[in-house]
Amino acid sequence: MMSNLITGAIGHTPLVKLRKVVPAGCADIYVKLEYFNPTGSFKDRMAISIIEQAETRGELTGGMTVMECTAGGTGTALAMVCSVKGYPFTVVSSDAFAPDKLRAMRIFGASLEILPSEGGRITPDLIPRMIQRVGQLQAETGGYWTRQFENRDALPGYRRMGDEIMEQLQKPVDLFCAAVGTAGMFTGVSQSLRSRYPSLELVVLEPASAPLLSKGQTGTHSIDGISVGFIPPLLERNLGFSLKTVHEAEARNMARRLAAEEGILGGTSTGLNVAAAIELGLEKGPGYTIVTVACDSGLKYLQGGLFA
Repeated sequence: MMSNLITGAIGHTPLVKLRKVVPAGCADIYVKLEYFNPTGSFKDRMAISIIEQAETRGELTGGMTVMECTAGGTGTALAMVCSVKGYPFTVVSSDAFAPDKLRAMRIFGASLEILPSEGGRITPDLIPRMIQRVGQLQAETGGYWTRQFENRDALPGYRRMGDEIMEQLQKPVDLFCAAVGTAGMFTGVSQSLRSRYPSLELVVLEPASAPLLSKGQTGTHSIDGISVGFIPPLLERNLGFSLKTVHEAEARNMARRLAAEEGILGGTSTGLNVAAAIELGLEKGPGYTIVTVACDSGLKYLQGGLFA
């Protein structure tokens, strides 16, 4: 595909079938490799969709500062898009998140404000504190806050991801599962897949230590970008999904196995998605097709404990 801008490279990521980590008697497991996007994450789809729709409506114009609070995936994607389009970008983040993500945002030209965490953990109050702080900055400066946790402009970008899955797979999808942060990706992909496969099963995943959706209990975890401590406004209940928890140790082990056995270098949320997909696949058995997502690149986590 030819494009005059790097943003033209967003999307059209590979869909691969897992071979070695999938045990006998399991359903077919396919993984959408979203780390093939320019900044190594599915968040690129959201960033370009949100920015360009705001421009179309005239809410974002030249000279305005874009701002957001983020664990790093959204921030890196927005920083890249803003660098291309010439917008200054201000980020509120935390030392709880991967240092490589924080560095990447700065490399793309973002200005960062870092809020301290409790021992590097993602506690239930961390994301709300970040949201409160970016709200204060927006009120003071009048910049354009992309509001990733509630901005429905993200959904068209993610629906295109679902369209790609159907084009690539060329057979029915029986189940789609993924962990949620903003839940925009889960909702957008699910809407697309359900438009063709009305009986599609949907499963929302979360860490066992922070089962807010499944058990109403908040908790701490160390998986960037998911389980943000409140129910995501973009998670549409009328989709009719079920819920499943995964222990963080299983997610980390699967991330390491994916790299060593399948050549798929993803982060911890990718490991969680695949671990859950395999558990569900063993319940469903052969002849069933499950799709999940490699959310971002494991290259973003080389300084942490994931691959130590």
